[in-house]
Amino acid sequence: MTEAPPTEVRIIAGLAEVIDAYDGLLVDLWGCVHNGIEPFPEAVEALLRAVRLGKQVCLLSNGPRRGSVLIERLDQMGVPREAYQNVMSSGEATWTALAERADPFHAALGSRCYRMGPERDASVHTGNGLTLVDTVGEAEFVVCTGIFDNADTVATYEADLQQALARNLPMVCANPDLVVHIGEQLTVCAGSLAQRYQELGGAVAYHGKPYPSVYHQCFRLTGIADRRRLLAIGDGLRTDIKGANLMELDSVFLTAGIHTAEFVPLPLDGQRVLDVSRGIGAVPSFAMPGLAW
Repeated sequence: MTEAPPTEVRIIAGLAEVIDAYDGLLVDLWGCVHNGIEPFPEAVEALLRAVRLGKQVCLLSNGPRRGSVLIERLDQMGVPREAYQNVMSSGEATWTALAERADPFHAALGSRCYRMGPERDASVHTGNGLTLVDTVGEAEFVVCTGIFDNADTVATYEADLQQALARNLPMVCANPDLVVHIGEQLTVCAGSLAQRYQELGGAVAYHGKPYPSVYHQCFRLTGIADRRRLLAIGDGLRTDIKGANLMELDSVFLTAGIHTAEFVPLPLDGQRVLDVSRGIGAVPSFAMPGLAW
């Protein structure tokens, strides 16, 4: 278990080099197991091999949908259920926080919410006592799940953000990711909208990586209490790797994801990975281009 961010990054070719040191994996989905359209065959094979060795695989996604919805989507993509045992998502954590109202921020939200995001994210506010309204003007708070169209930018939502700020509406962000690859297209996520709202002066509560609550859910799901025996894997330095650092977990950074432009051409250099990671404030234990065995 690393009590501070590592001071060096070991480049590995695949999980086989390090898997014996761990009992479980916390694996990011988008950019690691699939690209939003289809799975990465080498990644799926790596997860299958880990499960066959008796490892616990928990897919940990910042997707703004409940875990059951993510499983349905994985089924549609052709990711076999044998490749993992559990799924945890920022959407699931959001749903739970809005249902339980266990802290002052969420307890004060009210029930009328405006969803800043597409219909496919409806599971976040369904069945937990909320009433979805059609306009910011009717809302008591905003649930931000993402953008409506892949071509949208943060500026597309400036008017809604300004209106919400004028009414002093709190925001709940169901996906802290700033950007994601959909196929080859880099698209903004809910985290970018929430970041802009904070810049304007709005109050935001985030659910998902790198925030602790979603990790505690994973510890419960895997049944692994010793954090030294868990390995986090992801392509986001600000989310996957930062969260691993905060939770004192070893981690594998996949460089051919959202940070791919910073690590071409290959082969990878450990010092380069360390320098870029330190610049963001999140340093992995290991690095490789994509998830592989």
